[in-house]
Amino acid sequence: MDRTLIVTNDFPPRPGGIQAFLHSMALRMDPERIVVYASTWKRGREGAEATAAFDAEQPFTVVRDRTTMLLPTPRVTRRAQELLRRHDCRSVWFGAAAPLGLMAPALRSAGARRLVATTHGHEAGWAQLPAARQLLRRIGESTDTLTYLGEYTRSRVARAVTGDAARRMVQLPPGVDEKTFHPDSGGAELRASLGLADRPVVVCVSRIVPRKGQDTLIRSMPRVLDRFPDAVLLVVGGGPYLPELRKLAVAEGVADSVRFTGPVPWSELPAHYGAGDVFAMPCRTRRGGLDVEGLGIVYLEASATGLPVVGGDSGGAPDAVLDGETGWVVRGGAPTAAEETAERLVTLLGDPELRRRMGERGRAWVEEKWRWDLIAERLRALL
Repeated sequence: MDRTLIVTNDFPPRPGGIQAFLHSMALRMDPERIVVYASTWKRGREGAEATAAFDAEQPFTVVRDRTTMLLPTPRVTRRAQELLRRHDCRSVWFGAAAPLGLMAPALRSAGARRLVATTHGHEAGWAQLPAARQLLRRIGESTDTLTYLGEYTRSRVARAVTGDAARRMVQLPPGVDEKTFHPDSGGAELRASLGLADRPVVVCVSRIVPRKGQDTLIRSMPRVLDRFPDAVLLVVGGGPYLPELRKLAVAEGVADSVRFTGPVPWSELPAHYGAGDVFAMPCRTRRGGLDVEGLGIVYLEASATGLPVVGGDSGGAPDAVLDGETGWVVRGGAPTAAEETAERLVTLLGDPELRRRMGERGRAWVEEKWRWDLIAERLRALL
């Protein structure tokens, strides 16, 4: 693989699925051949210290821009060109195609021979807006490959770019570390420490934002509690929607049956998955299709942990669930979403054999298709 410059806004310690995707990929590359150019996570002393500590632990070079939002401005483009030349990089990977992929012509003129840009859910949203669609078309023409997560993002992006760029698209989904996420990940111990050892547990691991559907889970809990009075919903993660969810749990009369962990370190996530009997995240599409789920790696991490999953139908989320085999997909944006979700949760909580069968099928599917080593080899070939 050529020495590669990764240009991205999405990199830890900033939390999120894209961030975890890029970091996991970078860790599986030759560290001597990787340089990361990323934005700063957050301003202030605390953010600077967290970022510096994280960067110091990485086996590859990380260069931070002073801005918290990397955009293809003339200044940022010049900095990227300088880094490309200084580190003798011949390949570039844009962690998210839009908008940073607009720098592709300038980086090619600076010596880049291969330019790869990855599309996620937000590029599928760009493809629906006339002005943004034109920019996405430019990115497709000036890079060698646009990658996509699954069929949903491929079909949306392909309609916005030229036929030639569409034919050069390659699937590059996130992977799952099956050695980290597995059925014996410490869930039983965590469950006991939370006082949930003998209670049915529905777990949701995700950023706390409206698209993810944690509010739907809370609205489903009265029906779940009618059948399983001691059931509990374990909501794992942090985000701006958390205060609203706490209020909703009180309004629905289920506050005693909903536990909010707040942000959890990545190293503790496998145990939090394992603390559940069922994983659920009934995500939905918002803002007329502009706010959409690209894939939903959390479903696959839950499957690797041996849990059946209840997913939403937003964007590419169904690509991460074998409906009827590893779990079920519900209509996350439907008026009846809470009722549909509750029905699936009650069925799973009441049938240990079904949970075991779906969990085992999910684990096998992850090992067969979604392992990081398979995905990383595909990226190395592209670069």
